[in-house]
Amino acid sequence: NGGNELGRSVEKSLDEYFRRLDGEQPHGLYDMVIANVERSLIATVLHRAGGNQSCAADLLGLNRNTLRTKLSKYGIR
Repeated sequence: NGGNELGRSVEKSLDEYFRRLDGEQPHGLYDMVIANVERSLIATVLHRAGGNQSCAADLLGLNRNTLRTKLSKYGIR
């Protein structure tokens, strides 16, 4: 299903990230991954919703004010 595909994509991206670190230890990995995934998720869903924030919030399962806060946080217009 789609969830497994998304998980595999994250795993593949993380494997590549660690490979590029060439043995260096990452810091703040959890926050970095969540922020990047969340930003991409919100931007993609907002685009799919034709820029309609109410529709995007509904698709994401967020209230509109929470979505607006996240849009501002990530600089998404």
